[in-house]
Formats: sequence, C-alpha cells, structure tokens
Amino acid sequence: MNEVEINDNSFLRQFEARVEGQLAKIEYSSQERKVFLTKLVIPEEITKEGFKEDFIKSVLHHIQDQNLRVVPTSPQIAGFLRKNRQYKEMLPVGIRI
Repeated sequence: MNEVEINDNSFLRQFEARVEGQLAKIEYSSQERKVFLTKLVIPEEITKEGFKEDFIKSVLHHIQDQNLRVVPTSPQIAGFLRKNRQYKEMLPVGIRI
C-alpha cells in the first residue's frame, strides 16, 4: 500500500488529499465515536493507478488510530470494505456490509 498524505478538514467535515494538483475528498459526519463516511469525490484528472484504494486505506487507518468505528454510507466505500475484509473489525456492532 502507498500511504496517501491526508488532511482532516474538520471545518468542512472531509478528509482531503492533494494529488496531481487536484483535491480528492471523503466527506464524513461523526457521532458517538463513529465516523460516517458519506461521499467519495475523486476528480477525473487524478489518473494515478490505485489511488482510490490507497486514499480509502489511509483514511481508514487515520480513523483506526483514533479508536473510532466506521459506518460506510457511500456505496464506493462500502464496496471497498466488502472486498477488504481486514477492516471488518472497524464496523460498529450490528453493522454488516
């Protein structure tokens, strides 16, 4: 995995990564030790191979470091978690994808 440098912009409630002069972001909301990942936005101009997966992994590691749970409401992020079962323990009790 290539670690992507992310910024947690808490004012806009989004994780951001600047790549190839473009801003990729994952919008979120947080509530009771849970982070709801609501929207993934990656500009078409970002052509770096595997960037989307690396970006999501970096955000998940950031959330994991804070001992928070993750609730993927974005279909793209839910699909990523389905394929990468090693992040399953980050889901709150009772949430299955």
